[in-house]
Amino acid sequence: MKHLFIIDPIRLIKPTKDSSAALMQAAQRASIDIWVCLDSDLQALGNQASVTAQKAIPEPWITLNDPQNYLLKEFDCIWMRKDPPVDEAFLYATHLLEVAERNGVLVLNKPSSLRAWNEKLGALRFSHLMSPTIVASRVKELTLFAKTHGEVVIKPLGGKGGQGVIRISSSEPGLQALIELVTSQEQMPVMMQKYLTEVENGDKRILLVNGKPLGAINRRPKPGDFRSNLALGGTPEATDLSNQELEICECLAPSLIKEGLFFVGIDVIGGMLSEINVTSPTGIREVEGLMKVQLADQVIQSLLKTFF
Repeated sequence: MKHLFIIDPIRLIKPTKDSSAALMQAAQRASIDIWVCLDSDLQALGNQASVTAQKAIPEPWITLNDPQNYLLKEFDCIWMRKDPPVDEAFLYATHLLEVAERNGVLVLNKPSSLRAWNEKLGALRFSHLMSPTIVASRVKELTLFAKTHGEVVIKPLGGKGGQGVIRISSSEPGLQALIELVTSQEQMPVMMQKYLTEVENGDKRILLVNGKPLGAINRRPKPGDFRSNLALGGTPEATDLSNQELEICECLAPSLIKEGLFFVGIDVIGGMLSEINVTSPTGIREVEGLMKVQLADQVIQSLLKTFF
């Protein structure tokens, strides 16, 4: 069996922390041959998509053969693991991957769903599970929402890893000026949510595989910050899932399975859904280290059982 991983440049990947590295190594342990490439290595000639890729031995990290050209239909599975931002290059890559899909190749996550499920806006499908939320670009509507809820967070729709997320009180004299800034003078929509004080105790990253929660960690903010993202200095902790969190996973599962979102990371704060991460979910290494489970191997076994 042959798997292709579309990833960021190898030099940027830290194998002791990176979920893509964990998945590649688990796939190798399952006797799957691994190739790697960048999204810019994809191409199509007519209705045949191809790639310039390198065969890899990911464990120990990493031995690469010389790049060669392959038809995408030569691979049994293609993992789209390019990190955000979801820019034009990312979107065009998903279109090229759909050519491979039409030739019978399994692509994870499903390219059309990668386009449709913005990691902030995708959660609106389940708004009844979320804290009060508005997405808008108009200062008037955003200001009214902030005054209604007192303290809010503002999130750029294309952000990642907590970057650009702002917490502000409606009593701040600079509220309207800040909203003008983050919306580029009412030209760019942002997400605004009621601030949940529970985030001070952390938020949970829950990893769902084919709709089932296989692992989770709590991420606690560093002192002086409300953002708990690991990339911003948050501390991972072992955790269990509450009945409420399990119910959230159960509610999401049918839609995730239907939409071809096989490997997903959701964020939950105080029992409320915050985000649904579909592009390149992280957290495998932290779950494995804290919860003492072989999560990456479980992901690969679920893949083989589900599709092959």
